[in-house]
Amino acid sequence: MPTDQFASPRGLARPDAAVAALEDEPHRRYNALTGEWVLVSAGRTARPWLGAEEPEPPEDRPAHDPECYLCPRNRRVTGDVNPDYAQTFVFTNDFAALRPDTSDARVAEGLFRAEGTRGTCRVVCFSPRHDLTLAGMDAGAIRRVIDVWADETTELGTRFRWVQAFENRGAAMGASNPHPHGQIWAGDALPVEAERELAQQARHLATTGRRLLRDYAAAERGGPRVVCDAGDWLVVVPFWAAWPFETLLVPLTPVSRLADLDDRLRDGLAETLRDLNRRYDALFGRPFPFSMGWHQAPFGDDDGAAAAAWQVHGHFYPPLLRASVRKFMVGYELLSEPQRDLTAEEAAERLRDALG
Repeated sequence: MPTDQFASPRGLARPDAAVAALEDEPHRRYNALTGEWVLVSAGRTARPWLGAEEPEPPEDRPAHDPECYLCPRNRRVTGDVNPDYAQTFVFTNDFAALRPDTSDARVAEGLFRAEGTRGTCRVVCFSPRHDLTLAGMDAGAIRRVIDVWADETTELGTRFRWVQAFENRGAAMGASNPHPHGQIWAGDALPVEAERELAQQARHLATTGRRLLRDYAAAERGGPRVVCDAGDWLVVVPFWAAWPFETLLVPLTPVSRLADLDDRLRDGLAETLRDLNRRYDALFGRPFPFSMGWHQAPFGDDDGAAAAAWQVHGHFYPPLLRASVRKFMVGYELLSEPQRDLTAEEAAERLRDALG
């Protein structure tokens, strides 16, 4: 029977000394959450760079932009007018990538397979203020965003297998509008990344009786990859990080989905998100672009089994390697496996020091 007690299990101690011997040499690290590997080539950040550089971020934005289709009272391209919202605002994406009315058509001819998939896409405006980000919002306002993520997940989970809440921040990560907002996509299929994470977490639970990410968090606490340990939440640059300043957020109590977070955990998460966003912005003295999102237990027929193995967690994937240079996942990364240019330990130290 699963024990799921939060303690550093025997045999899961950090291999810091052994890893230190490799930190100046090319080496590979195993991603226990997906079963994949990443190549670490420390020291490549010193190489000369004559490639593309990220432009300076725009000047200060107004609190309300009459041309912004996400600001209160403005008209969107469909002709719909946004309400005069004062906190958060959720609406169905006007250009949704998933629709609830897709057919059940299937193709299965030898090596050629295709199937219709149903879903929906929603936009979540974090604030009516056009000039804010999560880093500039107070903890109470961020808490309201967390509540929206949780409520939307619960509602969409009654109809769809996978619910993905995420934010693309900054033009470098494809954000089409600087207004503080994210999205929630829900679909009836389990995506590839979720399938890998579910398999790894279920295997770990079956083998040990414990949740994989709770064991991982216990082993990381107090170590060199920790960015913030706020008591209820742990923020680390994961041992297997692929992006330069990638981070992983894990609650230290057993929780499968955002809706399962109690008031204390939600308040703690609001403070943690504010702190981490401020660290990212302080790192290079500019608004830091990233894609972030929440991985929660899938819904469906095996709901109970998935929830028993799954620990809710947040991923932050920021692309910047230097202030104006981004990490490109190209060449070897596309054709072989991910590769990073500085160690996870160095990235965590720089994030810890970012706020002075």
